[in-house]
Amino acid sequence: AGIILVAINPYKPLPIYEDEVIYAYSGRELGDMDPHIFALAEEAYKQMSRYGRNQSLVISGESGAGKTASAKFAMRYFTAVGGSRGGCGMEEKVLASSPVMEAFGNAKTVRNDNSSRFGKYIEIGFTQTYVTGATIKTYLLEKSRV
Repeated sequence: AGIILVAINPYKPLPIYEDEVIYAYSGRELGDMDPHIFALAEEAYKQMSRYGRNQSLVISGESGAGKTASAKFAMRYFTAVGGSRGGCGMEEKVLASSPVMEAFGNAKTVRNDNSSRFGKYIEIGFTQTYVTGATIKTYLLEKSRV
C-alpha cells in the first residue's frame, strides 16, 4: 500500500474544494501542504505524466462516507490541471451513468434509505496529460439485498 488519506464527509459544501485550492496543490510535492484529496491526485498525476507509471486511487468507506464525492474531486483535479479533450464536466459525464445502474441495485439499510449494492471501478484515459475519457464499471456486491 502507498499513501493513505483519511477523509470525513462533512455533509455540506466547504471552500476547501474550490478551483483556487486545486491550483494551490498543482505542481507541489506531497507533504508540502496539508493532507487533501488534491494532494493525492497531484501525486498520482505527477507519477503518471512525468514517469509514465499507471496509477490507482482506492477510495473506500461506509455508506454515506463520501466515496463518490472524493472520486468527483479527484476527477475534477485531473481535468483542471491536465485539461480535457472531452470537453468540460468530464467527471459529471462519467458519473452520470451510475444512477441508471444503481436504480436496479439499491437497497434500504439501517443508515441509508437508498444504499448502493454496487462497487465502482472508474478508469480514466489520458493522452499525454489530457483526460480523453473514462469508463465506469459496476460490480454487484450484495445480491441478497437487491
